[in-house]
Amino acid sequence: MATSMKDRHGRPMVVVTGMGVVTSLGQGKEENWTRLTGGQSGIHTITRFPVDGLRTTIAGTVDFVPFDNAPDLTTRMAAIAGDEAVTEAGIGGEGGFPGPLFLGMPPVETEWPQRQELARASGAQGAVTYAELLKGASQADFTGMQRRFLFGSVGDALADRFGTKGAPISISTACATGATAIQLAVEAIRRGETGAALVLAADGSANQESLVRFSLLSALSTRNDNPVAAARPFSKDRDGFVMAEGAGALVLESYDHAVARGATILGVVEGCGEMADSFHRTRSSPDGAPIIGCIRNALEDAGVTPADVQYVNAHGTSTPENDKMEYVGLAAVFGEALKGMAVSSNKSMIGHTLSAAGAIEAVFTLMTIGRGVIPPTINYSGPDPAIPLDVVPNEARQADVTRAISNSFGFGGQNVCLVLAKAPV
Repeated sequence: MATSMKDRHGRPMVVVTGMGVVTSLGQGKEENWTRLTGGQSGIHTITRFPVDGLRTTIAGTVDFVPFDNAPDLTTRMAAIAGDEAVTEAGIGGEGGFPGPLFLGMPPVETEWPQRQELARASGAQGAVTYAELLKGASQADFTGMQRRFLFGSVGDALADRFGTKGAPISISTACATGATAIQLAVEAIRRGETGAALVLAADGSANQESLVRFSLLSALSTRNDNPVAAARPFSKDRDGFVMAEGAGALVLESYDHAVARGATILGVVEGCGEMADSFHRTRSSPDGAPIIGCIRNALEDAGVTPADVQYVNAHGTSTPENDKMEYVGLAAVFGEALKGMAVSSNKSMIGHTLSAAGAIEAVFTLMTIGRGVIPPTINYSGPDPAIPLDVVPNEARQADVTRAISNSFGFGGQNVCLVLAKAPV
C-alpha cells in the first residue's frame, strides 16, 4: 500500500477498520451474517409486553439483551456493537478512543410505565393527564428517571464507556439516522478535524406506544399469524414494515491514520449524499425528485458514475408506497442498467431497525463487498409489475461486488445515500 491516499476530490480517503452489529438475528457480525445469507428471519411474536388489542403483534425485538427502558436498551445494544467494532479495529483500548463519537439514536421520551409511576405519586386513580404528571413529579425525587430520559444521556454514557474525545454528537433524523451519523463522521475526517471517529447507531424503541403510533399511520404489517413472512419488500402483496431493534457500529479513519498504525482496512466510504424532501410528514414526494437527488449527490460526492455500481442495498421497507418510490428513484438514476443490477433488502429478515438501520445496513453492505455474497430479499412471493427489479429473491447469491450504495429514506423527507467500496489494494 502507498503511504498516503486521497479520494477522487483530493480529500482524505475515509476507510472502515472495525464493524459491529446487533439485530434480532443475533449478536455480532458472524452470527448475523450466517443467518442473513441463510435467508433466516428474526421477526417473531412479541413476548416482552402484552399485545392484546394491538393491530400488529410482531416485531424484530432484541430479546437477549436485558434492559429497563428504551434509552437503556439503545445504550446497551450500542455498547455491544461498539465493543465489537473497536476490538476489530484494534483501536481505543482501555476506554481511550482517539476521536469523537457520532451517535444515531431515536427520540427519547418517558414511557407508559414511567408516566404511570408519576401519576401514582400524584394520587391519580383514572386516566393519566399532563397535570397529574406534573403534580406527581413534585411529590417525590424522580432525579434518576429525569436523567435517564434526557436525549443526551445515551451519548454521554457511550462517550464515557469508549473514552471518545470531545462532546458526543447525538442525532435523530428518522429512518436515515444511522446513515446521517456516518456522513457526519466522514465529513469531520475529510475536514482534517480528526483521524478517527466512532459511529454508533442504535434503536431499542419497539414498545406498545410506538406500535400504536405506527399502526395509526397504517405503516405496519398485520401478518401476525406468520411473523417470519411478514416483511416482504418489493413483493406485490407487501402490506407494511415490521418494527425492529438493533445497533450498528463502524470505526472510520482517514487512510493515512489507518495505515500509520498498521490497521486492516475493511472498506471505503467513498461518498455520502443527502436531500431533504419536506413534502409530507410520512409520504414521499410523488415525483421522486428528493430520492433521485440524494442518490446522485452521493455518486457525485464519491466521484463515480452509476455504471460503477454493482449492487444496491435498498431501503426496502415493505410498505406499498416506499418500495415503489425507491424503484422510481433508482430507475431515474441507473436507467436501463438497473435491469441487470442486484437490489436486495436486509429488512426482509431483520425488520426495520429505524434509527439504527443506516448503520446496520452499511455494515452488511461492506460485508457483501468483502465476502462476495449478496443477502437475499426473502418472502418474495411474486413481482410487482410496477417494480421490475432483480431483488435477489429468497436465496443469497455469490457476486463480485466492488462498489455498492446503501439507501436510507426516512419519514419527514430525511434521505441519505452512502457509496461504499472495496478496500484499496
